[in-house]
Amino acid sequence: MKRTLKVRVGSLNRAKLEAVRRGLAPFFDQVEVEALAAQSGVSEQPLGFDEILLGARARARQSVAAGNCDLGVGIEDGLISLDGPPERQMNVGCCVLFDGEQEAVGLTAGFEYPRACVEAATGPARTPVGTSFDAIFKPPIGWPDPGPGAGNIGRLSGGVLTRVDYAAQAVTCAFVRWLHPALYGGKYE
Repeated sequence: MKRTLKVRVGSLNRAKLEAVRRGLAPFFDQVEVEALAAQSGVSEQPLGFDEILLGARARARQSVAAGNCDLGVGIEDGLISLDGPPERQMNVGCCVLFDGEQEAVGLTAGFEYPRACVEAATGPARTPVGTSFDAIFKPPIGWPDPGPGAGNIGRLSGGVLTRVDYAAQAVTCAFVRWLHPALYGGKYE
């Protein structure tokens, strides 16, 4: 399957662009990644899987509609509820790959945000969880803090899992659909 793949990502976020490159690079000789300022069409703080998927799908489809690419990519993170107390929410990232005809979806692992972040995100103002996190996060003394560039998961994990690696997971998971055309149907065989 080695060849050049031209991808347009519905975001200007450098971590998302690098995640797409990293998630697809093992399958191609070259992955050309282009950014597009696409709109998600959902709240700045998506809540629930349906809203997360809708945002990723909108970004991927706008990327293809802009023309001249093999795949459009949308990545959207948000909170999903677990059974239990209302503050028990998981952050999950979703990647949608769209080639103009077929769509594939992949997800990240999930992690919990501190209660104050979740309460602000799920409250009437729907404050983006990242805004609340930046206001309260103070790494323990001696704890490595890779800084904001590593994303919130990177800061919480002390740099063990960065935002780029976290999102690349969803990209690779979405792409498996095209790795096995006999099982799923599709291109890139």
